[in-house]
Amino acid sequence: MAGWSRRGLKRLIAVGCCLVLAMALMAGASAAGDGRRPSIDITRTSLRVLQMNLCNSGIAGCYTGRSVAEAAAVIRAERPDVITLNEVCAEDVSVLDRALSDAYRGGTVVSAFEAAVDRRTGDAVRCRNGQRFGDGLLVRVRQPYRGYTTHGAAYSAQDTADPEERVWLCLHAIDGFYACTTHLASTSPTVALRQCRYLLGTAIPALRTHDGSGPVVLGADLNLTSGRTPDARSCVPAGFVRTDDGARQHIVASADFTVTSSRSINMHGTTDHPGLLADLSTIT
Repeated sequence: MAGWSRRGLKRLIAVGCCLVLAMALMAGASAAGDGRRPSIDITRTSLRVLQMNLCNSGIAGCYTGRSVAEAAAVIRAERPDVITLNEVCAEDVSVLDRALSDAYRGGTVVSAFEAAVDRRTGDAVRCRNGQRFGDGLLVRVRQPYRGYTTHGAAYSAQDTADPEERVWLCLHAIDGFYACTTHLASTSPTVALRQCRYLLGTAIPALRTHDGSGPVVLGADLNLTSGRTPDARSCVPAGFVRTDDGARQHIVASADFTVTSSRSINMHGTTDHPGLLADLSTIT
């Protein structure tokens, strides 16, 4: 009888181990089967940033009328956390907001838009369709959602030969981070450098003092390149990290991050710039 009890106990233990293993495998299959990136918030260890210049005013020679649809496809495929947009019309931001929400099947996505200023009229620069023209931001905000603020303005330094006055835009996800974008002067590298130094050296530090400290991510068409004069790297604060598309688009982040990877994305001729995608990791 004692021998049989020991054998029965061994069988019971073996069955129990098999059940535990089966449950673990099923849980793993369920997590992997979704095929999506895990839902993460700004306490996350990574942040995916997508910078795009869509040339969608309808006026510039690079306009095709197809860049927003292409951008939406890229968003659904790459599923970024932050999207920074240059040369867009106001309603383009709404269209791409829906694309980002669709990519994550819900969640909290917030957006902002800042119109460039027409020096001749003092009003917003207008797209061919009459909408305001400028820069936009889309951000997937951490949970629990605590709201956000937006800040933006025209630079005091402008190229007076260009009727378009350039602007900057930042969105602060409260208790989270700052996402910023800008499209600097295209007609004067000297003015572009002054604008870049003001944004990274004055405007953003002032926001962090007023609204609270937090990590910073900037995606932008700086109209400055690295390794040429003036050099885009000369306006990046010490300790910040950066990457670029080999030309004028850059992603810059505060010392809270490291750049783990970056690559250009083919926009298939719908605009005159590639997309720039970077994965950032937080330093803990």
